[in-house]
Amino acid sequence: MKIYNNPPQNTWSELLSRPMMSTQHLERVVSEVIEAVKTGGDKALRDFTLKFDQVTLSDLEVKPKEIALAVAQVAPGLKKAIQTAHHNISAFHSKQTSAVEVIETMPGIQCWRKSVPIEKVGLYIPGGTAPLFSTILMLGVPAKIAGCQEIVLCTPPQKDGTIHPAILFTADLVGVNRIFKVGGAQAIAAMAFGTETISATYKIFGPGNQYVTTAKQLVNKEGVAIDMPAGPSEVLVCADHTANPAFVAADLLSQAEHGVDSQVVLIAFDHQFVKAVEQEIEQQLQRLPRKEMAIKALANSVAVILENRTAAQAIINTYAPEHLILAVEEVEAFAEGIINAGSVFLGNYTPESVGDYASGTNHTLPTNGFARAYSGVSLDSFVKKITYQKLSKEGLANIAATVEAMASAEQLEAHRNAVAIRLL
Repeated sequence: MKIYNNPPQNTWSELLSRPMMSTQHLERVVSEVIEAVKTGGDKALRDFTLKFDQVTLSDLEVKPKEIALAVAQVAPGLKKAIQTAHHNISAFHSKQTSAVEVIETMPGIQCWRKSVPIEKVGLYIPGGTAPLFSTILMLGVPAKIAGCQEIVLCTPPQKDGTIHPAILFTADLVGVNRIFKVGGAQAIAAMAFGTETISATYKIFGPGNQYVTTAKQLVNKEGVAIDMPAGPSEVLVCADHTANPAFVAADLLSQAEHGVDSQVVLIAFDHQFVKAVEQEIEQQLQRLPRKEMAIKALANSVAVILENRTAAQAIINTYAPEHLILAVEEVEAFAEGIINAGSVFLGNYTPESVGDYASGTNHTLPTNGFARAYSGVSLDSFVKKITYQKLSKEGLANIAATVEAMASAEQLEAHRNAVAIRLL
């Protein structure tokens, strides 16, 4: 990790910059993939699966017998863990529903808003370096609670052409309608525009690498909604003298093992504490199966030593982390100063891993600084809000002068007349 000691505020953005590929290169490559899927349909998907995943597929869709076999293969302990997580995530998201409330803004004028589920949604589940079946819970659970009628899931196949059993078990548990063995930018294109076998969806969800993120952004330009521009995972840990260096190291490594383009950031107040964390990282690294990947991610990562809590809050809000762990004294008071973060984890016994899997909150979160303006996925992500209004004749009479005056001032005579004609 690179260490910075009290860097000037005007350098924060530069020293905390995320690792990124050339945007021009990404957009050119991904655009070609999208166009190939648009014109080539299923054949293009099979060709890209052979090219990128080294897998030859005859059928893109997972069959019921494959799901049944997968369910039988998942160990009972893992099944129980997934079911517990499913319960907690369902409990948290089901409380996000809201009753319709009719507001009478003036006598005879009623206005209300109603949540209506998005009819068709597409879920992208990464599976390249790790089978992220937990993401199915994070997306499938709120989709089902919201009442989405068609839930399509795409995930890359393993080298033997199958889908990891835990992914299929979890998809079956949450009630996904159709599952396809397609990954990468080509999966996003398929769910956006449809092919012979994959239905076009109205909104696409799910994290992924920079190619997947770019594909989501490009199809969004063509009118397909997306959850957010979520890219490589990241965590910022802010720790003071009350924190345990071993805990902090473990939290940093839990994100570093996601991928080589992940980033971890440590904000601390003492150089000796940073060195203690570094020593713990070195020791814990040796025990990690994904050690080499974590090492590459750590090359993108930094530790910043600051003088006080106010400066720490300011640099956190500048960075706008996807995951924020606060291991500081008076943690809730400190958290009140945070306005830019995807999800916040408070205290020494709240590792980011619990939010990734089973506490109940959603782990599909804004990355790359988008937490300044975006929220993480929630029940609201799977519905659209339709407003309604109903006026009686008395209500129209009460508001007529207001609307007519405004319409006339904007020189929209037909608007004014649509009110006036009803009161003749």
